[in-house]
Amino acid sequence: MVSESEINVNSKVKVVSLFSGGLDSSLAILLMLRQNIEVHAIMFLTHFGCDIVDRSSCSQDPYPVAEKFGFSVRLSHLGEKFVEIVKNPKFGHGKNMNPCVDCRILMLEEAKFVMEQIGAEAVITGEVLGQRPMSQMRNTLNLIEKETDLKGRLLRPLSAKLMQPTIPELEGRIDRELLEDINGRSRKRQMELAEEFGLEDYPNPGSGCLLTDPNYSSRLRDLLKYSSIINFDTLNLLKVGRHIRFSPETKIVVGRNEEENKKIEQYKQPDDIVFEAMETGSPITILHGKATDDAIEFAARATARYCDQKTQPSVRITVTHPDHGDVIEVAPIDNSKLAKMIL
Repeated sequence: MVSESEINVNSKVKVVSLFSGGLDSSLAILLMLRQNIEVHAIMFLTHFGCDIVDRSSCSQDPYPVAEKFGFSVRLSHLGEKFVEIVKNPKFGHGKNMNPCVDCRILMLEEAKFVMEQIGAEAVITGEVLGQRPMSQMRNTLNLIEKETDLKGRLLRPLSAKLMQPTIPELEGRIDRELLEDINGRSRKRQMELAEEFGLEDYPNPGSGCLLTDPNYSSRLRDLLKYSSIINFDTLNLLKVGRHIRFSPETKIVVGRNEEENKKIEQYKQPDDIVFEAMETGSPITILHGKATDDAIEFAARATARYCDQKTQPSVRITVTHPDHGDVIEVAPIDNSKLAKMIL
């Protein structure tokens, strides 16, 4: 095992690293630190699951690893820039709504800016040649390097020996012989390196990005198609509840449990109508968009269907408009009618 005393950052050579907190990006950094290279790591956050509270290889709390091995981490939220590439990715979506190539390019462009600001010599990533079919094949890795204008300055330490040497390697600033030649989807060599470095408690491989999830992607496509409001609240609302497309102008969301009820109330828009069954355990339901009489009745009946009195012939429902409230009595809706509309 490499002792922590052997890994330090007292060096004139500096690199900027993309860092998710996952195994590969951590190892890429540790391979730099082993050469006494100063690492400035950036963790990028988005609205789509890349969050430091997420226990996945997409993103998790970066600070325990950074503190243990002695490198700095800054958090950077991609915000509307990322939302725009999700809407219209230059290089297309993957199987679902994941714009993996455009995502990588955006992150590297941001990292390149930091590299130039601090006078670093390269941007490094934890990418492994051949590991991910959309974004980590050789032709795609070369495309990303070209699009970011990082030729000679983009280093993938885990697969470096299988790729053209970067400028810092050619200049002897980074020792190429101490880098790796990992290829493909096997994690055997990464796990060996983790043991060697004393890297523990890393997440299992697999994306935490919601854009790779079919259900979330279906809801997002619906939102982009029918809504002009794309913001933090509308994107986070997609993660919870049962989503019902009643009409092109109207959407209904029904909570599944108390936790989801709280989030639905948190993320609702000011003009949304709120439904709740009276005197019984009930979901919180919101109606967003055009509130026709038919839409209001449907939302009330859906609320009745999922409340604790769903077996009763009728249920009293409070209907809270932005400026007034009503109480209506409705029969719970049949499952067959809901099934055709649930996203």
